[in-house]
Amino acid sequence: MSSQVANSNDEEAARYDESNRLLPTSHSPSPSPCADESDEVAFEAREKILIVDGAADEDYDHVPPFSWKKLWLFTGPGFLMSIAFLDPGNLEGDLQAGAIAGYSLLWLLMWATAMGLLIQMLSARVGVATGRHLAELCREEYPNWARLVLWFMAEVALIGADIQEVIGSAIAIQILSRGVLPLWAGVLITASDCFLFLFLENYGVRKLEAVFAVLIGTMALSFAWMFGDAAPSGKELLKGILIPRLGSKTIRQAVGVVGCVIMPHNVFLHSALVQSRKIDPQKTGRVQEALNYYSIESSVALFISFMINLFVTTVFAKGFYGTEQASSVGLVNAGQHLEEKYGGGIFPILYIWGIGLLAAGQSSTITGTYAGQFIMGGFLNLRLKKWLRALITRSFAIVPTIIVAIVFNTSEASLDVLNEWLNVLQSIQIPFALIPLLTLVAKEQVMGVFKIGPVLERLAWTVAVLVILINGYLLLDFFVLEVNGLLFGFLVCAGTVAYIAFIVYLISRGTALSSTWPSLELSKSAYTGN
Repeated sequence: MSSQVANSNDEEAARYDESNRLLPTSHSPSPSPCADESDEVAFEAREKILIVDGAADEDYDHVPPFSWKKLWLFTGPGFLMSIAFLDPGNLEGDLQAGAIAGYSLLWLLMWATAMGLLIQMLSARVGVATGRHLAELCREEYPNWARLVLWFMAEVALIGADIQEVIGSAIAIQILSRGVLPLWAGVLITASDCFLFLFLENYGVRKLEAVFAVLIGTMALSFAWMFGDAAPSGKELLKGILIPRLGSKTIRQAVGVVGCVIMPHNVFLHSALVQSRKIDPQKTGRVQEALNYYSIESSVALFISFMINLFVTTVFAKGFYGTEQASSVGLVNAGQHLEEKYGGGIFPILYIWGIGLLAAGQSSTITGTYAGQFIMGGFLNLRLKKWLRALITRSFAIVPTIIVAIVFNTSEASLDVLNEWLNVLQSIQIPFALIPLLTLVAKEQVMGVFKIGPVLERLAWTVAVLVILINGYLLLDFFVLEVNGLLFGFLVCAGTVAYIAFIVYLISRGTALSSTWPSLELSKSAYTGN
């Protein structure tokens, strides 16, 4: 009998310990029990930017009044995040949408950007409210096998995105060198941005953010110049934004517009970038203040990215919609087509395109390196030196990219097919970033008072399901056209079953965890005698 009582007490104690691990003890999320000084962190304390004001300690539960100075101090992470909306893969989607669908998909571009903004704001919310980024939270919330699968999927998505970005930069270098430098040489030059990134990091986060501001400004100026040279129809532009239109011949382009919005590695990245500011997650007023400023900053950044994407889409809509070249325009030959269509001018449009593409490629490869560090460190809890982690992350993408560049150097059609495969590769990974994010951001035991409410949760899941279904259509359409042969078809079917099973597991685990909190609270009360 005594042994049964002892066993019962042991079980109660175990449940109590588990409840202490999972349930918050105050109004804010408490630091992870798994975290200690040896754990990997996004930014060391000495690297974080201190937000200084004159508020007293007792005012930390209240949100301070708006300050332009503070908005400036918080400005940066959202613009680094917005680079993923402007990478070469997105630019190729823009030009193909414009050439094939004209102005008719501008409304979809606008709403797709708004959906991306919602997802990125939730990512920032997780990072600020918990003091940890999404990869770290996944390491703590999921069992080892699931954590490793999520890490592998995130790395695959990152490698796919990085190959597109590096190839885009290499194409731009080839354009600006008038073909003197082959594609593989451009890849090697682009690979050196890893060392530029490490050099800039030594001078602090703000210096790095300033460099990205220059690159985004370069893109904005280049593509705005193109827009001015092409002079698209203002009336058609407004109609395209305000009147939803979708034809049977433009479905593939529509899917591409939405599919390019959610980049898996970018969801992980933004939750880490917001930790570059020193915010105590235990002080609710300061957390809410940071969320307010980050919301403003992210909205401005994505509005600028929307305008840049709109410039590219409308330039190609004006020049190529309804022409014979429309279906053949791609990232490789876009500059030449623009040159033939709009001529040289004071500053040849070919070089304007090349400069904008180079800025897009270089900035996105650097943020890809950044994201790779956070993903690897967060999931695996690696305490490696930054230069070593950046070198490892860079090698994952550069080695296959050099092979691609050598193999496809003279084949524009093959590069376009490769780009389609890479888009599919990234589309497959989207659920493995969105589902953990939406599961965690709605949990009080993780987010404290900053968990999202039921209305926002439903909206976020609606957006996530919509994006997943749209990408599912892209995958189905692609495989129907590309999958040939019994063995390949069998492998694709087997992979699809495993893929769906893992998605079901992620969703069901989130639901199961939610249902355990009441019982854990009862166990806590029983153990303490309350």
